[in-house]
Amino acid sequence: MAEESIKIYTRTGDAGSTGLLGSKRVNKESLRIAAVGDVDELNCQLGIIHSLSSDGQVMDLLTEVQNLLFELGAELAKPDSSRLLPSHATRLEQFIDQLQEALPPLRNFLLPGGCPTAAQCHLARAVCRRAERSLFQLSRSEHVNAVSLQFINRLSDLLFVLARSINQREGTADVLWKSEL
Repeated sequence: MAEESIKIYTRTGDAGSTGLLGSKRVNKESLRIAAVGDVDELNCQLGIIHSLSSDGQVMDLLTEVQNLLFELGAELAKPDSSRLLPSHATRLEQFIDQLQEALPPLRNFLLPGGCPTAAQCHLARAVCRRAERSLFQLSRSEHVNAVSLQFINRLSDLLFVLARSINQREGTADVLWKSEL
């Protein structure tokens, strides 16, 4: 007999609530669900960058970060849980330092752009900043792992440096901001 697959639809959310891990239900417009959604959208953005890249180092980095973002989503879906560890935020700092070593010093503000993959990194950085705001807003009223707040902040920094690194690897100049004032 064939193994029965899990149904994607449950019909339990039709009335405006959704289930958290552990069977608790919350309104779909809750701050916690908004944060989960922002983290999920960020993970999707990283999946796009991964699909655009042919650089094995970039792809490996993104795969590791996507797995950690999935852990963050699971952590947010189970109130009072902590899945991310200080070593995860430190790992992002190591990635940043490693990528920055090969980059020229930044002397100007940059506009989002460059090659398509780097431009997508800039978009992911903006989504990451929104996810960070959602997490901080949630933390004002409910428990959020402090390491997760640190992690999401470091991730936006990583995405900025990664965009610069991808532009460099592709031989594309960063787009410098030129004030018209």
